[in-house]
Amino acid sequence: MIYIGIGANLGDREKTLQKATGILNAKPEIAVVAASAVYETAPIGVTDQPYFLNAVLQVHTSLSARSLLNCLLAIESKFGRIRETRWGPRTLDLDILLYGDAIIDQPGLQVPHPHLHERAFVLAPLCDLKPDLKHPVLGQSIQFLTESLGMDLSVRKIEGLNLIIEK
Repeated sequence: MIYIGIGANLGDREKTLQKATGILNAKPEIAVVAASAVYETAPIGVTDQPYFLNAVLQVHTSLSARSLLNCLLAIESKFGRIRETRWGPRTLDLDILLYGDAIIDQPGLQVPHPHLHERAFVLAPLCDLKPDLKHPVLGQSIQFLTESLGMDLSVRKIEGLNLIIEK
């Protein structure tokens, strides 16, 4: 199973996450199987920016990890994503968090995501979907990793926001 982090902190964040999920799901080689709850989260790194909305999507795909990454980057670009400032504001952020149990270390592509285990804004929604999933490098469950970060008040679940829009 493949897990994709999705987030935004510029523009209509809710609509952006819903539209991007719909675009992913409309691709014949990608099926969005499930979406976590959406969380409002404080920015990290560059803190003088709006709060993010973040979630995790569980997907099936016939694409390789590199092809999936290229697809995600193209979708970000459609939403006006400009990579100027590391950890800066963004209209849309799509990251491959886990690609099954694959461990990939290539230029521009690291799976599992190298900061996955350090970030409550990714772990909390991933824990919603699959708390017993094991991190392929650390060998620890997502629930354990989430709990090890302690109570993070900068991550707040948004009730009633669904990223998968039924047709």
